[in-house]
Parts: sequence; structure tokens; C-alpha cells
Amino acid sequence: MSDLWRLSAVELAARIRKREVSAREAAQSALERLDAVNPAINAVVDYRPETVLAQAAEVDAALARGEEAGPLAGVPVTVKVNVDQAGFATTNGVGLQKDLIAAENSPVVDNLRRAGAVILGRTNTPAFSLRWFTGNLLHGDTLNPRNPALTPGGSSGGAASAVAAGIGHLAHGTDIAGSIRYPAYACGVHGLRPSLGRVAAYNAALPERAIGAQLTAVSGPLARSIADLRLGLAALAAPDPRDPWWVPAPLTGPDAPRRAALCLNPDGMETEPAVVKALQEAARRLSEAGWTVDTLDAVPPMQEAADLQIRMWLADGYDALVAAAEKEGDRGALVALAGQRGNAAAIDLAGFSAVLTRRATLTRLWERFFAEYPVLLLPVSAELPFPDKLDLQGDEAYARVWRAQMTQIGVPFMGLPGLSVAMGSAMSGAGPSPVGVQVVAGRYREDLCLAVGEIIEAAGEAVGIAEPAAR
Repeated sequence: MSDLWRLSAVELAARIRKREVSAREAAQSALERLDAVNPAINAVVDYRPETVLAQAAEVDAALARGEEAGPLAGVPVTVKVNVDQAGFATTNGVGLQKDLIAAENSPVVDNLRRAGAVILGRTNTPAFSLRWFTGNLLHGDTLNPRNPALTPGGSSGGAASAVAAGIGHLAHGTDIAGSIRYPAYACGVHGLRPSLGRVAAYNAALPERAIGAQLTAVSGPLARSIADLRLGLAALAAPDPRDPWWVPAPLTGPDAPRRAALCLNPDGMETEPAVVKALQEAARRLSEAGWTVDTLDAVPPMQEAADLQIRMWLADGYDALVAAAEKEGDRGALVALAGQRGNAAAIDLAGFSAVLTRRATLTRLWERFFAEYPVLLLPVSAELPFPDKLDLQGDEAYARVWRAQMTQIGVPFMGLPGLSVAMGSAMSGAGPSPVGVQVVAGRYREDLCLAVGEIIEAAGEAVGIAEPAAR
């Protein structure tokens, strides 16, 4: 049973519910895998084996009593260090918060536990969850298990690195500007940013989050299969009264025409050939499955949405965040904040109100677009995954990073769901590199994203488990 960690979440949960294997066996297997490979990648930065095994024992006891153990019965899952887990520090990668111990679980953790999951460990993030690279002064750097020369992505870089290396069957991440989709892309796994309001959010251990973050942040799953993402989303999307903005939208919407749009260069994005090739291959697979796929030169505004998303995210509380980053002394956070000063520092109440007004207008334009094309294929990034720490290599490199991420930043402004689908590898200047595509749909139509993702996945090779080299 030592290889139980290799199974999909769907298969493992089914075997545990049938009592073919125990949750304790699955937990022990996951802990052994964590101990074997985590030292090479530093994806999980806090875990307690005794707590993991105790959770598994609860699942086994419930099954022994003939009770329903939940759709994630006994499945080991990781959670990001920026959400509350009772008894653990909600560090968000920041030394200033290393003693900020949560007294209660966030809705994310509670919903996973109610679904029967076993929380395996807590995954790394850049300080303040600000970068598409993962490292901080408190927990250290996380490496990409497929190629350590590449970024593992951020801010859910620990989540993506862990699940790519077989540490946990599902991973939790959060996404304001690509923080689920980009790590999934960089580590060669799948990642879903749900619609705004789909997954309840609340952190009692942290001060009230900035308004901009409240208006854009969403938790979602990362996994090695689309079926596992579907299972993870169903668990995460359960209601919780602590979030008044949670939306009781059904997980499956009405039938939609099998019609998709493909846009290779939205708003003039300079998409590199390997990414274009992946998008065209995804479109071909959809076409062969009976979908009509139209290539469009333009879609509703994306660059404007990205600019306004950064402003809404960072403007409220910007000076306080800069002061905290200066006190922390984290270079990556300081570089990220300095690079966006012009976009975030000068906004006043009237300016913030104007951003919200324009948000409604752009959301309307996009919803009308999805009435004609229920699904859109876009680049996750204009480039293959970046060399690690590229954003710290000067102003030109910093600008290059942010320019390439335009679609990741723009999609959340309208509250849309976005799915990063892994599509194998390509060659980059840093060697073998994962590549993938982004699937976007109208609000609360994650089901369409996942349906298209399953078609793309089924016509290619399954996501493999990375074997990171020892440091």
C-alpha cells in the first residue's frame, strides 16, 4: 500500500469508502512521500504527522460505524499558509505573522474536512502572496519539481509544487491575479480559479483584509486530473455563514452551445510560439470532439481589466502594505509593490468608485460575449514559465513578467472562472518546460471550463508525477 499516494483523489476516495484500504494507510503513504521529496522542493512548510493520522482515524471510525465519510473520504490534501487552520500560524509567508496562530478553521479548511479530506500540510507562498515566484525569509524558497531552474509559480507555488511531486492528491490555492492558474501552468498540473463568490472566504486570525482583496480573492483546487478538480471544487464550494458574499449558484448550469472562441493575442499580447502551438492543439482537440471553434483577433477589453484589477487589489491599504513589507525586509515583496506604485498609490475615493463602475461595464461586455461563445481559450501567460526569480533581475525583467501575465490578471476583475490545463512540455532557454492553456467561461460556469478541460486532457497524455532531484 506504500504507493497509495500515486492514486487520483477520485480513485483513492472510492477505495477508502469501500474499505478496500484505510484512511490511515493513505495518510501514512502520503506522509512517506512528503518526507521523501519535500526536502528537495520545500513545498510544504508546516505539518504534524500526529495530526494527520488523527484526522485519518476519524474517517476510518466513521466508516466503521456505517456513516458516510464524504466525497473526499480520507484523501490527503494540502492547504496554503494564507488561510486559517486551527492551531497553525497563518503566516502568508511573512515572519511578522509567524506567531499568528489561528483559533478556528477558515471555511476552506472546514469544508474540506466536512467532505472527509485529511489536511496533510501547509504549503508555501511568497511574502504577502504578492509574486509569481515562491520564496520568503520565513520559510525559504520553493522549487519547481519538474525543472528547478524555472519558477514554481506564485503565489500558490507551494501548492502546485506539492501536488506535481505527489505530495497530496489535491492542493488548495488562492487566486487574485493568477495565483492558482500560473503555479499550475508552471508545474505542469491543472488549476481552477472559481468565480468570485463560489467559495466562502474568511480568516479570523488576520486583520480585515483590504477591500480590493475582498473583491477579487478566490480559493480553488489544483490537481493532477480534471476529475480531481471537479471533486475538489464541490467540496470547497459548500456554504459557510461567515462569508456574506458566498453565492448559492448550482455547480452545473444549463446546456450551452458547443461553441468556443480562440484568441491567441488578446489586446496585442505577444504570445510566444510554443504557447500558440499549445492553444492551437487545444482548439483542434475541441473541434475533433464536435465543438465549433472560431479564432478571433479580439475579445472584450483584457488589458484595461488587468490594469484596473491591479489598482483595485493594491490601492486600498497600499501604504500600509508597503510599510509592512519594509518592516519584513522581503526583497521580492518590495520590488513587486514598488513596480506598481504608479497604479496603486494615488487613487482616492472617487477614483476607487470609478473603478467599481467600470468593473460593472466590463463584466457586462464579457457576459454578452459568453452568450455567443460559452467558452474562450486564452494563453495562461504569453511566455513559457519564467526562469526562477526573473522579477528580481532589474526593471526590464520585472516589466516583462507583468506584461506576460495580462490575461491572468484581467480575468478576475470580472469575477470569471479560469482553468489552467496542463498540456505536456516544450523546450525553453532553461530546458524542458511545462506548457498549458487557459479556459475561461461566464460567471459560475466552472462546469463549462471543466468539461472543456476534460476534452483537452483526454486527447493528450495524463499528467505525470514529478521526481525532484535531491538538493
